[in-house]
Amino acid sequence: MDDLARHADDLAALPPSCGPVRLVAVDGHAGSGKSTFAARLATALGGAPVLHLDDLATHEKLFGWTGRLREQVLGPLSRGERASYAPYDWTARRFGPARTLEPAPVVLVEGVGAGRREVRPWLAALCWMELDRETSWERGRRRDGEGLTGFWDGWTRAEERHFAEDPSRPYADTLVRQLPEGYAWLPGPCATAGANRNVTYRSQDTPPY
Repeated sequence: MDDLARHADDLAALPPSCGPVRLVAVDGHAGSGKSTFAARLATALGGAPVLHLDDLATHEKLFGWTGRLREQVLGPLSRGERASYAPYDWTARRFGPARTLEPAPVVLVEGVGAGRREVRPWLAALCWMELDRETSWERGRRRDGEGLTGFWDGWTRAEERHFAEDPSRPYADTLVRQLPEGYAWLPGPCATAGANRNVTYRSQDTPPY
């Protein structure tokens, strides 16, 4: 069984990675439970802000959000400033009113590709939801219903291409496995390989800002 409070304390004790912020990524396949886990972890962190990458992606560019993330979020946070971004409306197919993101001690960024290579230098830790893609996709399709079958068909192809070219799991500090109640926290490939960064200690990396 997980102890979210203890793990939250470990994350909060990491060195800052994006200006004054400890940026923690929650990555995994679509439908793997990232949003629910991030919400629970944010609560354990005392109300940490959560950035959902679905707000930066679009129908035309499912994974083409790195420029918006860098300019609208990472840049301001790295300077200790409030970030402002326009979330994408998936129904209206346009960007909506701006939202703000405070440079809190810990900020969570969740979504497929949150641990991609262009984001990793800014991260204090990377958590991977340990659920295989077929099970994750089936859960997602069941959650969203038959009306989004066409979208899911395109999404799974795009996600498969993304992770083939830019995998996140090999760089995860922690593997998070959902249990009937709570979560199991397991050492990730990055931690077990003796890499510099994990959720309990980390050498100083220099983010590209």
